[in-house]
This record gives sequence, structure tokens and C-alpha cells, in this order.
Amino acid sequence: MKYDYLIVGAGLFAGVFAQRATAFGRKCAVLERRNHIGGNVYTENIEGINVHKYGAHIFHTSDEEVWEYINRFAAFNNYINSPIAIYKDELYNLPFNMNTFSRMWGIKTPGEAKAIIKKQVEEADIKEPRNLEEQAIALVGVEIYEKLVKDYTMKQWGRPCDQLPAFIIKRLPLRFTYDNNYFNDPHQGIPIGGYTKIVEKMFEGTDIYLNEDYLEFAQRGALKDGTKIEYDKIVFTGMIDEFFGCKYGALKYRSLRFEHEILDTDNYQGNAVVNFTGAEVPYTRIIEHKHFEKTNSEKTVITREYSLAYESGQEPYYPINDDENNALYDKYQSLSNSRQDVIFGGRLGSYKYLNMDQVIRCALDAAAKEGL
Repeated sequence: MKYDYLIVGAGLFAGVFAQRATAFGRKCAVLERRNHIGGNVYTENIEGINVHKYGAHIFHTSDEEVWEYINRFAAFNNYINSPIAIYKDELYNLPFNMNTFSRMWGIKTPGEAKAIIKKQVEEADIKEPRNLEEQAIALVGVEIYEKLVKDYTMKQWGRPCDQLPAFIIKRLPLRFTYDNNYFNDPHQGIPIGGYTKIVEKMFEGTDIYLNEDYLEFAQRGALKDGTKIEYDKIVFTGMIDEFFGCKYGALKYRSLRFEHEILDTDNYQGNAVVNFTGAEVPYTRIIEHKHFEKTNSEKTVITREYSLAYESGQEPYYPINDDENNALYDKYQSLSNSRQDVIFGGRLGSYKYLNMDQVIRCALDAAAKEGL
């Protein structure tokens, strides 16, 4: 079996690269250690509802080329991401905007909101934020930090905010308009029919081998059934440190656990995304999937999302891009530069948190560099 590219992983980066390579007449094989394609954007139809099995994926972009490209594979609805935050018995709109401030302080105008935040920031007297806690207070004041940032962030990262770097929250959205649209990008929505159908189309003409771990394959020199595969180049979307045998040590990640439940009601929480910002609730959010596509079903499917410390054997979802891990990644990146036969991509291959449109952009650029 001879291929131009052996693609490791069957997520979005892999799908885009495979599509471009196949369009140029190249032959690709994909090794995927899970039992399905799609990576973390995989959706499964349950009770007539397209369930995002690995957390909510809301497509948004300002990149016109990426938007044109993804629309070749699916029509998108006009879903606007407008999360709700629940703190104890209080409910707030996200991102932080005039609806949030009005609910919290009983005010109506931007001037009133700015005055309250300014007073709280001045009283905190933080000149040079040294950590996430100080950075957040310097941006939004003490009350919003205490109710909507502090415990939620601790649940997400597994550490108190005063032990987290300030950069994590430097771009905290803060608007003085009555606008609950979380993203500023001109294009956003959910693919009608789910993300899996998109990736299936991208992989047309590609040989896919599921339940195949690349590291085990490389050690055996063959697939599980003994089939030998020859290839000219590797496209690697797994963990870059594992590719090099963790030569310099293991990079750190955060993981997630998803608890899916089918409920005998047509509407559980009235919104697709509800964040729980208090420490008394163990999960970070509940996703109600039918609201993404406004599915007409007598039942609903919800997912409780728990943030976890990553351990070997779990799924790594979020790179921990602090100074220590970024310095470690730089060593692996230097190693990768010496491997002209390998293209590293995706969140794990580049050790970078990437939105879906950024993954597509990186994959298109990688393909273009190959002349595809």
C-alpha cells in the first residue's frame, strides 16, 4: 500500500489537508486512534439531535477565504452564540455587556456601568497585574471578578486565579452596549446536519483506518492486521512531544469529561450554553444541543462539562501555554524543523489553542506550501 501522505488523526486539520491533497491527485491514508472520524468536532445524531460529543463547537470567522471554503461542505444556519452565566441564584448574560451590568447593579446607561467599574478598579489599586486575578480585577472590577470569573476560571484550570498567568484573561470581552453576541466575527453559525458530515466530505477518496494508534503502528511497522503501508510524508496532528518520545519531558494540558444525558422534555434550559460560575457546582457548563439547530424533537440531550487535570491516556484538550511549557514546546519545534518528511498541525501538533477557522487556515496554508 503506497501513499503520498500518511495523515495521523482524523480531525479538522487532517480533513482539510486530505481534501486539498486528493483534489490534486495525491493519495492519502489516515490513521485514527478513535473509532470515528471528526476529532473533537465529531457530532452524533441522538434522538434526532446533532450532539457535539466533545463540547460545543460554534463556527465563527473573519477570514473570507476560510468562510468560502467551509461553505463548500455544508450550509450554515444563523446561530448566534449568546451564553448565559448562573452564579448561585443569579442569572447573567455573556459576554460582559450592558445586560450583564444592568442585572448586576440595577443600572441602565453605559455611563453608570463605567463609573461603577472605574470606582472598583481604582479601589483595587493594581498598577502592574502579576497574575490572572489582578488582571481581571484591573479590567472589570471586583464584583464581576468574584461572581463570574474567579471560581469558573479555577474550575477550568485547576488552580486559583492568583496562581495563573495574567495573559490568559487579557482579552476579556467588555462591552457597553446591550449586545449578547459573544463573537465579533461577521460569519458565524452551526453547520446544518452537524460537523461529521463536513469531515466525511473532506475525506472522500481517502483511505481511513480507525482504531489505529500511530505510535503503535510505527513500532510494529504495520497496521494491526499486519498490512504494510508505505508513504512519502507524514501529516501529524497528534501530540508533538509524544512524536519525539517526550525527549525533553511531557508538555502539559487540561482535559475534559463529558456527561451526556437524554431528558424527556423538549426544552431543559432554554439556551444552548449555560455556564455555572460558582464553586458549589462541579461542572463548568451545560450544553443543550438542540438549540444549536433548533431541532424539533420531543426529547432533549444535555451535556455537563467537567474540566480535569490531564493524565496520560486521557484526551488532551487545552495546551497550558505558560512560559515553562512554551519554552519546552520551542525545543520540540526545533526538532520538528529538522524533519522535512513531517508536517505538524492542529492544536496538538502546534501546541496552541486554535479556533476552528484558525485550524482550517493553518491546514490550507500547509497544503499550499506543499503545492496543493
